[in-house]
Amino acid sequence: MNVFDILGPVMIGPSSSHTAGAARIGLVTRALLGKKPVKAHIFLHGSFSKTYKGHGTDKALIAGILGMQTDDERIRFSLDVAKREGLEIQIETGELEDAHPNTAEITLTAADGEKVSLRGSSIGGGNILITRVNGMEVSLTGQNPALIVLHKDAPGTIAAVTELMAEYGVNICNFHLARETKGGLAVMTIESDTHFGPELNERINQLENIYSSTMLERV
Repeated sequence: MNVFDILGPVMIGPSSSHTAGAARIGLVTRALLGKKPVKAHIFLHGSFSKTYKGHGTDKALIAGILGMQTDDERIRFSLDVAKREGLEIQIETGELEDAHPNTAEITLTAADGEKVSLRGSSIGGGNILITRVNGMEVSLTGQNPALIVLHKDAPGTIAAVTELMAEYGVNICNFHLARETKGGLAVMTIESDTHFGPELNERINQLENIYSSTMLERV
């Protein structure tokens, strides 16, 4: 347990779950898109869907999507900032199966049409858990540098990626694998307690059977 677990994040209130956690979910989605979004579709489930206006969850999610950190005083004005920056926002509410009560699904679209979708939950104290990226099952906390690697499900692919990480002295602290079918599309999510630079990610992208590797900084 670290200080973050005990005290929670430095943040703009009123709620670590509904505000700080929501902002971090938005930040991760923005980081995965890797560029400025022009459209944001947000689906809110459970407690998020019932109390998002009173707790400012919508403002926090949009703030994260705009790149604001949890302690940014502009969070409370994020909807106005989004309007000025030309971000088109659509918010819906409903229910999801087998989802944490504080869950949001976000789809961002960039000006060139590129999209990323994500399901994330705010699990308390500003902590989050990302469970889906582009429809694929993942497991990411956002508290560590991470790689999201889309690849062909082929023998030796995981070993090639992890051996390259070892070559760079990167220590893996969390690993998750999901695949559609044997031999089909698969996704590795790898978190590290060691900082690494973009060169590692670039080399992973050059490996056989790798479709894409996305580097995610700690948020």
